[in-house]
This record gives sequence, C-alpha cells and structure tokens, in this order.
Amino acid sequence: MQSYINKYTLLTSCLVALLGTAACNSGNKAPDVSHIPVDVSLSRFDSALFTIDTNNIQPGLAKLHEAYPVFLPLYITDILNLGAYSDSNVAVQQQLHLFLTTPDFRQLEKAVSAKYGGNNKLSSELEKSFRYVKYYIPSFHPPKVVTFISGIANYGAITVDSILGIGLDMYMGEDFPPYAQIPDYPDYMIHRFAPEYITTNCMQVIQQQLFPPARKNGNLLEQMMEAGKQQYFLDKVLPETPDTIKLGYTKSQLDWCYENERMIWQFFVQNNLVYSSDWQQINHFIGDGPSTQGMPEGAPGKIANFIGWQIIKKYMSEHKEMTLQQLMESKGVTEIFKASKYRP
Repeated sequence: MQSYINKYTLLTSCLVALLGTAACNSGNKAPDVSHIPVDVSLSRFDSALFTIDTNNIQPGLAKLHEAYPVFLPLYITDILNLGAYSDSNVAVQQQLHLFLTTPDFRQLEKAVSAKYGGNNKLSSELEKSFRYVKYYIPSFHPPKVVTFISGIANYGAITVDSILGIGLDMYMGEDFPPYAQIPDYPDYMIHRFAPEYITTNCMQVIQQQLFPPARKNGNLLEQMMEAGKQQYFLDKVLPETPDTIKLGYTKSQLDWCYENERMIWQFFVQNNLVYSSDWQQINHFIGDGPSTQGMPEGAPGKIANFIGWQIIKKYMSEHKEMTLQQLMESKGVTEIFKASKYRP
C-alpha cells in the first residue's frame, strides 16, 4: 500500500521557536516513551542514485535495485514518472541518464546533501515520534527511512510497505531560489517547504497508511470528522510540535479560527452544509488553499478540518476510556459527532 502527501507549511525558524510556546499543543501531558526501543538511521537513496556512472547506467541501476528492491521501482515509476521499472529497460535508462546529467538536478542534489548530510536531528525527531506511535499503537513497526529527491515534484513524504520515504528537496526553506521559479507552487505553499514540517508530514502519511479513511466520498460532516481524527492523531504522536505546524496554519490564522469557531459552525449549519454530499461544495471547506471561498477574510484553507478537530477533542475529553487506536479504527464518525454534543 502506498500513501502520498504534499508538503505543507513553513514559518521561519525564529518564528517557529516563538510559536512553540504560544501556539502549542492541545492539552494532556505526554506519556513517558523513553523506554520504548526505536533506532532510526536515514538511508540516503538520493546520494546513492547520483553515484551511478552516467556512462554505464545499467550496472549502477541493477546495484541500486539490490540495495532498494522495493523503493527503486516506486521511485522510477511513480515519483520520476519514467515508466514501468526494469533495470534492462532502455527507455528508463535513457531517461534516468537525462535526469542524472541535468545540471539543475545535480546542483539540487548537492544543495540537499549540504543541508541534510549527517542530519542527526531529523533521526532523533523521527525516533521520538515513532516511540509515541508505538506507545499508542502497539502493533506498529517503525519503517525504514529512505531519503530521496524528486526534482521538486511535490513529494514530501511517502509510504510503501515498510518504507517511509522523505523527499528532502521539498524541505529546503521558503527562501530556496528554485521554489519561486515554479509557477505551480503559490506563496502559501512555499512557506511550508521547510525542515520544521518534515516530521509532521511523515506522521501524516504513516497515519494514512495505518488507518485509511473509512469514507473517501462522504458528506461534509464525515469528511471533517475524518480530518479531525487525523489531526488528533498528530496531537498524540507529536506532543511537542506547535499546532500551527501540525495544522499548516500561521499563528494569525489559528487565532482567527478560535476567535470565530462559533461563526464557522453556524455558517455550516445555516447554509445546510453539514450533511451536504456535493463534492464541489465540500472541497471549498476541506481543500488546501490560502483562504476558504465564501468565508470572511481571515479564514484559512481547510477550515472544516479545524472544526472536525475541535469536535474530536471535545469527544475525547468526555470519553477518556477510548484509546487512540479505538478512535482511529472507529467507523461511526456520525455517532461520535452526536456523542460529542459539540456546540461552540
């Protein structure tokens, strides 16, 4: 099973440090997980790929396949989109040769290596998060972590089988010049292409792999409740991460949501949106963007996700007997909504 996620949200490092206390977490004291054995080492597929002799692609590709038998075919076929993988496929070899010899991509690999070479901080952050996942979900087995570059093709984190892939070229910081040269990436998205978001994005794809959404085409309430469950999962496995990072909001956007929570909910109720199954309508409120269409100025994108998160937090605060695993496995999100007695 594969799970993909686009990159989301950055604040500059100084601002993040400030927000760590001002916009932080949603509540309960985190459990002690220091006794749970987890060891993370980053397997640098990105570096290994660029050591292939470009004058003799096939042997290098075959050797890389021995080291990365699961990840390499996925990388060639889905991430680089070079076609069906085979180390004897001449078309794949030709296209990979072009990729490896393009100066921009070689420069990108050097920039990534310079920024993330020997990055023990990332390893320790992932170890800590994996311990929390293992604490709450005992059957969880920490994945092997593989780093790669996609050519800035919007792959920030990906899971396949027992592998977690991290596209480091999508976390170079908002001032990284190549980002501004790609028209598909608006400013609000580029703000999120930063190291602070790696672990959050990794936990998002792990959550999606562990607990695929029960409904992909449900009504607005079901969609926002599923999003709320996902957000609550992040609260538990990233207890030290500011809510701004986990939500992909700036502090002012998060403040706006809390200040206008009642108005947002009333907007959904009064416009008969809560049980709407109109996907075009729903997407206005759960889709990413700099703002939410139809809402007052100041409303960030994914506004329904914020409300779903509040509903789940309300429910869990009154049903302390429910474990995180039980919540994530629950299918009756409408029943959870009713039991929450959510009334902002």
